[in-house]
Amino acid sequence: MEVISWIINLLLSWYVWIPAVLILSYLTWRNYRQIDAVRSIESTLLILEIPKANDKQELAAEQLFASLHGILRDKTELKQTGGIQEHLSFEIASVNGQIRFYVWVPTALRSFVEGQIYSQYPTVQIHEADEDYVAHERNHSVVYTSEITLTDSEFLPIKTFQNFEVDPLAGITGTLAKLETTGEELWVQVLVRPIADDWHKSTDRWIKNVKSGGGGGLFGSLSNGKGFDAKWFLGLLEALWRPPEQGVGGTSAPPELSDRNKTRISEAETKATKLGYQVKIRLAYLGDSQTNAKLQMQAIVGTFKQFNSTNLNGFKMTNTSFRKEDLERYRARLFTDKGYILNIEEVASVFHLPHTNVETPNIVWASSKTAEPPAKLPVLTGDDAIDENISAFGLTNFRGINHQFGMLRSDRSRHMYIIGQTGAGKSGTLALLALSDIFHNQGYAIIDPHGDFAIDNMRFIPASRLKDVVYFNPADTAYPLGFNPLEVTDPNMKSNISSEVIGVLERMFSNSWGPRLEYILRYTILALLDRPETTMLDITRMLTDKKFRKETLSYCKDTVVLQFWNIEFNSWTEKFQAEAIAPILNKVGAFTANPIIRNIIGQPKSTFNIRQMMDEGKILIVNLSKGLLGEDNSSVLGSFLVTKIQLAAMSRSDIPNIEDRRPFYLYVDEFQNFATDSFATILSEARKYGLNLTVANQYISQMSETVRDAVFGNVGTMVSFRVSADDAPILSKQFEPQFEANDLLQMHNRNFIINMVIRGEKAPAFSARTLQLPPPQTDNTAAIIEHTRANYSKRREDVEAAINSLINPPEHLQRKGPGNPKTPAMAKQWPIDAGARPSSTPISTPVNQNTGPNRPKFIIETPAGEAAISKNENTPADTTTSSVNEKREEKQPEKTDQKSEENKEEQPKKKRSRNRRKKTPQVESNEKTDQKTHTKAKDAAHAPSSNHDKKEAPAKTPATKKDPETHSASSTKPANKKPETENKHGNDDTMGLLKIR
Repeated sequence: MEVISWIINLLLSWYVWIPAVLILSYLTWRNYRQIDAVRSIESTLLILEIPKANDKQELAAEQLFASLHGILRDKTELKQTGGIQEHLSFEIASVNGQIRFYVWVPTALRSFVEGQIYSQYPTVQIHEADEDYVAHERNHSVVYTSEITLTDSEFLPIKTFQNFEVDPLAGITGTLAKLETTGEELWVQVLVRPIADDWHKSTDRWIKNVKSGGGGGLFGSLSNGKGFDAKWFLGLLEALWRPPEQGVGGTSAPPELSDRNKTRISEAETKATKLGYQVKIRLAYLGDSQTNAKLQMQAIVGTFKQFNSTNLNGFKMTNTSFRKEDLERYRARLFTDKGYILNIEEVASVFHLPHTNVETPNIVWASSKTAEPPAKLPVLTGDDAIDENISAFGLTNFRGINHQFGMLRSDRSRHMYIIGQTGAGKSGTLALLALSDIFHNQGYAIIDPHGDFAIDNMRFIPASRLKDVVYFNPADTAYPLGFNPLEVTDPNMKSNISSEVIGVLERMFSNSWGPRLEYILRYTILALLDRPETTMLDITRMLTDKKFRKETLSYCKDTVVLQFWNIEFNSWTEKFQAEAIAPILNKVGAFTANPIIRNIIGQPKSTFNIRQMMDEGKILIVNLSKGLLGEDNSSVLGSFLVTKIQLAAMSRSDIPNIEDRRPFYLYVDEFQNFATDSFATILSEARKYGLNLTVANQYISQMSETVRDAVFGNVGTMVSFRVSADDAPILSKQFEPQFEANDLLQMHNRNFIINMVIRGEKAPAFSARTLQLPPPQTDNTAAIIEHTRANYSKRREDVEAAINSLINPPEHLQRKGPGNPKTPAMAKQWPIDAGARPSSTPISTPVNQNTGPNRPKFIIETPAGEAAISKNENTPADTTTSSVNEKREEKQPEKTDQKSEENKEEQPKKKRSRNRRKKTPQVESNEKTDQKTHTKAKDAAHAPSSNHDKKEAPAKTPATKKDPETHSASSTKPANKKPETENKHGNDDTMGLLKIR
């Protein structure tokens, strides 16, 4: 009792409690000073995203924490400068149903920390968070916080990843994944601060205490190196509390250690061999129910108990609170006390990035891995970041290093192909490249099937380049521009024009295309190209109007073309001619029947000169919006434009020096709509003529095999945004070995992988992100439209009137042939005034309107069930003609001379026209009275002639004929029965029925 009384009196003495008060005051002051210091530190929150294929496991995290131990500062330096040791915070948070991994760092240490993370996780993507997820509570009414502390002395280890068969992180993320997507949040914060290597000395003292029989109990746990070292005082109190046992000779005998203590000592010694951190773990739950808060907190604490060991150490929950004020310590990442010591293996067990063995849903994985850009990448530096020789469009994203880059203009001559799903960033890339052309006074053309790219591009054109622009918008029906695909500026290009026009129509109607159709269409176009001011509308007239055909052939000087029309075509029967030309009329009419398109392609003279625009560096913006024109019309018109640009570029061969051919850039979005099989020629030859292509589309199967091979074989720079699962394996071969197919499937919008040409050489593939398109400084769209209307357009009324006059000219204006002095120039029929406003009354113009009182109007129908000739079928022209003649000799009487037939054709033709109508009962009854007259006329039309065939076929009377097409007037079959469509000339091309009204 006397000892206890002495101790009490000692503690109540002024020379005891005054120092104690001073010490407590100092500790309090130091604590607040550290809080203020931590709050004043500029910090950064980084998001860590790892690809799902990551194979770096916990050992990589242990090495990471070993390298991060390098932020430890010398104690002497800290005392002299009054500084504090910085700490880091590794965090896992489930917010809005998404699990993300973060690291909070002082900004001064950001570069070092990022470098160490990259060294252990090369594929990780690190980027700064736009907003700290702890910045606000998102209207949660319940906030529940707690801390995780050790169950035993800090010198004893917890279970580490070496003792687990399954990744312990899966248990933590599994609990986070079970939260509601919007109503609950759960945050895990692991604060770490490196400690000097001499921390193992405290472990030695603890081990000595256990070996001496202290067992590491109450006082042994207090003397652990935290706070000031009061070992002498604690030893004194322990001696007073429990006198030492006496052994032989008055000395204490060392106690015999139990197996448990032996294990504890061994494990503590092992723990002390590795670098250590002072650690604090905080948990925070945000929701709307205290019951759920307790349940979720117990669940997450339970996952930390997987690190517990019965004989060693573990985790338990402490300092629970429903006070929102306690959440501030989490938000501020405060770490003012000493926490408890864990070595790098233990810290890595608690926090590491997920790998392939973690199957937890809702983890935000990296979309795809990144790759290092080439060293010679054209980079833009400086405040303005502008270089006229570089077309800027991207920002590197490898390991957080962001450099603005682009393509050298000399490399753009190797062409550029962009592919990606809708909304991924293709149009934005095209816009950025075109923007560089605008401000560096380059000439370019845009062909846009949607319209958005074209309209947005005009908003960036400054007033200084307003007069350079031609805005081609077919939907501006009041003021149509003139564009004639058949316009001939160079006679040597006629065969090219013919082939390209046929290629466009073949791609348009590929499902019903045949060799005979192409055969006739080719000779039709070749004949028309010799006629001055011919248009696409003349194709129909050439096939249906004999007078127009005869006039057209008077201009033709090509013997082969004349032979086809004068000999072969005229040798066909009228029925066979009708069957042969019906598919052409069907297909061309589908394009020319639209008045919007007709008013554009029906003008003999194009109102803008593409070759001149290329040579002078002008701008052509073509808006082919499918929603306004229709998909087919948009595709055909765009294809003709691409063809004209190609031919204009090839005509630059008249400039001997390649360096003098001014570069012209062509941008085609959804280019598969306009690419014929001759597109391969453009890609392979356009470079030498100064035409540089940048094309984009959504997926590979949109292209034909020929175009696909041309793209992959001739394009220098390839850019891939996020693509479909079908395209990824094909495209990944272009980006190997840096990227795999899976990397192309999961990219975020505006992120892309690029394999580009740099200074004429292929560079390894790398990853990047598109630049943000700046806002336009001034919008001159309205001025551009007015400029185009005033200089390149005509009023719709004038255009339609001129087209009508061409199709149905007055008698005194009809041309009789080349060199006729009475024939006025066709150009004089076109109005010059483009400034007058259009009338509000729409004008409708028939597709085909032929001259003469007896000229019929042709209406084409395509009966179901007719098949086209396979494109693989080889049908030479002479074989077809021979076959036709043989069948005609066998089944028909000899024809009269061509001239005599023309003289007699007028009356029979009128009667056949009536007979080929679809009969109604009234029509049939009216026609019965004329059956005898019809029969005589047909006999005269088919009378034998010795001038035509060598073999004589006996004349047959109409009554014995079985041809319903020819002798329907004398037939007694029902009026509602459809005429037969059997092709008796052996041609199984897709035919249409020709009705004559």
